[in-house]
Amino acid sequence: MSLLLFLFYWVIIPVSLFLITRWLFRRTTAPFRKRMVVVVSVTAFIGLLWLAAGEKWWLDYQVRELCAKDGGVKVYEAVTLPAERFDKRWQFINFYKPTQGENSLGVEYLFKQDTHYYRIGNPEMSRVQYQIYRRSDGKLLGETILYGRGGGDLPGPWHGSSFTCPTYAEAGINVLLQKLFIQFNSKE
Repeated sequence: MSLLLFLFYWVIIPVSLFLITRWLFRRTTAPFRKRMVVVVSVTAFIGLLWLAAGEKWWLDYQVRELCAKDGGVKVYEAVTLPAERFDKRWQFINFYKPTQGENSLGVEYLFKQDTHYYRIGNPEMSRVQYQIYRRSDGKLLGETILYGRGGGDLPGPWHGSSFTCPTYAEAGINVLLQKLFIQFNSKE
């Protein structure tokens, strides 16, 4: 089915539009009508392009707008941890177990993840929020919010595109952990 859609969108529609334009252009003798054939054909092509990719572009715009409002990493209270709680490179905490759900950060901290879908399907648009609470007093220590769009491309043999704002390198869970949990340096 994907091959048929690929051929339809990438071969049949453009070739049909080209052949119809060429036929109308040759059949018309008046210069004004020839210009009208070209204008209508270009407008039809742009309209088809908008139908094919316009929704994706619109969702990317919405992702940027929402991201500008509240996206990114927010640390409300940094936590200082001893050196043994970090890996050998002293970069990442070694007690983060992502497969443990709310207990991903052990018994001291509560890890919450919430995903809200603004649009489900192809394309889809979502908001992902990671939050870390201290269990002893229930205080929110930090959070990161990411917005994203996935899919919306013309059918073909390739993987669908995606767009995230901010990127995972700028505001993913690892960035939140690095900013929230600071290594205690006993030399100071």
